[in-house]
Parts: sequence; structure tokens; C-alpha cells
Amino acid sequence: MNMQANIAPPRVDADWTDFPGLYTPEGERWHYLDTAATAQKPQTVIDAMSRALGMDYATVHRGVYSRSAQMTLGFEAARKRVADFIGGKEDEVVFVRGATEGINLVAQSWGGANIGAGDRIMLSQLEHHSNIVPWQLLAKRVGAEIDVCPITEDGEIDLDALEAMLTPHHKIVALAHVSNVLGSVLSAKRAAAAAHAVGAKLLLDGCQSAPRMRLAMDELGCDFFVMSGHKLYGPTGIGVLWAREDILAEMPPWQGGGAMIDQVAFEKTTYAPAPQRFEAGTPMITEAIALHAALDYLEAAAGEAGMAGLYAHENSLVRQTREELSRINSIRLLGPESSAGIVSFVMEGVHPHDLGTILDEENVAIRAGHHCAQPLMEHLGIPATARASFGIYSDDSDIVALMRGIERTQKIFG
Repeated sequence: MNMQANIAPPRVDADWTDFPGLYTPEGERWHYLDTAATAQKPQTVIDAMSRALGMDYATVHRGVYSRSAQMTLGFEAARKRVADFIGGKEDEVVFVRGATEGINLVAQSWGGANIGAGDRIMLSQLEHHSNIVPWQLLAKRVGAEIDVCPITEDGEIDLDALEAMLTPHHKIVALAHVSNVLGSVLSAKRAAAAAHAVGAKLLLDGCQSAPRMRLAMDELGCDFFVMSGHKLYGPTGIGVLWAREDILAEMPPWQGGGAMIDQVAFEKTTYAPAPQRFEAGTPMITEAIALHAALDYLEAAAGEAGMAGLYAHENSLVRQTREELSRINSIRLLGPESSAGIVSFVMEGVHPHDLGTILDEENVAIRAGHHCAQPLMEHLGIPATARASFGIYSDDSDIVALMRGIERTQKIFG
């Protein structure tokens, strides 16, 4: 591993050779500015998954032979690694396929048992579709209602409005910890206090906060937290649902099958305790091993500065990018001045898809579209945005390449 404790905020001296995906087939540098969608993988993660799929491979929680036992230890070590990373307990960590599945699990299991006709669910205007649609499905099924908290002018969830809108009829508040479009950061502690004041639970969508912020579940004050492994420099196909131990203990199973049972008979089935109760079937074994490697890499990259150093690194790149873009009259910047690794903007007379295509010709990759946040786009009065998002491997050269591509776009479109 080439990235060690010599890292100091606000810069991260990422070694591009750690990330084979950051080069073109011709060996040129690829300026990857779409980390908010999915992060590139360091070689250590690729190696860990390859080894787990090869010479170490066996099933878990079932075999009595030694390799199965070793793989089981590795799988459960990954659970402990996740718990340490987020500041929770091992028994509070449920492995899921991704944050989307985690939210669906909470909606269908906890929500199905605790939300009924006449109850209310609070979301916000900037939520990802994955934190909207599962609640709509639940609300339609049980007869509940959904309320939408507005956002402030600079793109933050309006907590004054949230506090005013909440009532004892609200059973859950589900909010993005960091907006995947605007990069705005929620004051989770205040949101938790507001939810708890009316007896509601708080779920945080941590997809964008987990890769770039220090996490401590007790400090956040939330009741549920979800994140996806592929945004944490790990593989796709694995994510995490964290929930408070007492809440998980009361939640009914969501899916049935092997591994989540205690005893099965045709007359009656009893279930395993949490978290196994929510992990039906053969789990994502190799993905968990690789996620462990990703978290090791991420924290080694942070060094003594910790996750705060990585946040400062990305925030510095955000400030530089916004300064450069603000000099162009045809560009409208969205979101707050200081954000968590994300810059969204629109360019007058140029559709984001066209901009993305031209930038691709310059070996610059951005995201262009509605970013799975169509209600937010409607609120902003635009169909789509261009989004540049940074990671631990991002540096000043990415901004230079981005601006070079934008200048070329200006020439093409006049």
C-alpha cells in the first residue's frame, strides 16, 4: 500500500498506481470525477476479493471443515471492521446488498410493524429515489401519509421547517446525511433531536457521508444508518444497515430462508437473533472480505488526520472548483459554498449530457443527469445538472482537466 500516514489535511497525496481504474487503455491519466456515483477500487481491494474467490473460498456458517471455519472468521471479522468504522456494535451491523436494500428492509420490517393508517413519514426535498420509493410503497400498503421538508436557498434541509412540521403522528424521519446532488451536509444531531421530540425514529442515508466523514452512531443520534460498499472504495453488491440493538431485536424478519432461522418445522419456525435474522440465504462472502480491505485502505490513507483529513481534502477541491467555475458567466452553481466532495452546476445553452460527452473526449468523467433525485430537479427548475465529485485519489490536475474541457465546450457551443 503506497498511501500511508504522511497525509496531512487539507491535501491527500494519493498514489494513482494504487487504482488501476484511473488510467485509460492507452495508459493516460483518466480524470475520474464521478466518485459520488461509485468509487474506483484500490488494488488491495481487488486482490482481497480475488483471493477470497480463489484459494480462500468456502461457504460460511455451515461447513465443519477448516477452510469454511476460516472464511466464517473472515466474514465476521468484516462485520466487526464495519462496526469499528461507524462507531457501532457488531450485533447492530446487518449486511445487505446496498443502501437501497437497507432502506427497503427498514421500511418493510420496522415500518410494516410500526406504521399504520393515519401515521406520517417525513422525507426531504433533496432525497435520492432510494429514500423515497420504499416509503411510498409502505405508505400505499398501510394507508400512511408522506410529508416533504423543504430545503433552504443554498440547498440544505431546512431544519427550522422540519421542527415546525413534525407532529406525534410522524413515526419516522428519513433524510440524506449528505445530498448526492448538492453535497450539503445535514446537522444529524439536530434532526435526531427533532424526530425524537415527537417520538419518531431517524434514518440517515449515509451513502455520501460514509466515504468522507468520521462516523460515530451515538454522536449522530440516529436510529438507522445505511451505506453502500461500492462508494467506500469496496465492491458492489454489499452494503450495511446499522440499527440500534433494541430496535433490531424487535424487528420481524423481512426475507425467509437459510441462515436466518433457529428451528424450522411445518408447524412453526423460530428465527435467529439479529443481525442474522435479516441475512437470509448465502451471504455476500467475498464482498464482505473486500469491504474489510477497503476500510483498511481508507483509514490507512487518512493516516493521523483521520477521516477529517479526507473531508478537508475533498472540501478544498470543492472550493477550488467552485472558484474556477464562478468565473464563467454562463455557469450557475448549485448547493452550498462548502460541501462534502460534490459540485453540481448547469451551463447556459449546454445540456449536461452534451457537456459530459465533450469532457469524456478530454479523459474527464463527470455525472450528467437527474442523479436519481427528480423531485429535487423539479424544485430547482432544471431537468439535470453536471456533477463533479471527488475522492481520495482526486487532486488539482482533475480541476485543470475539467476546466480545459469546459473551455472547449464553450468554443464548440459559442
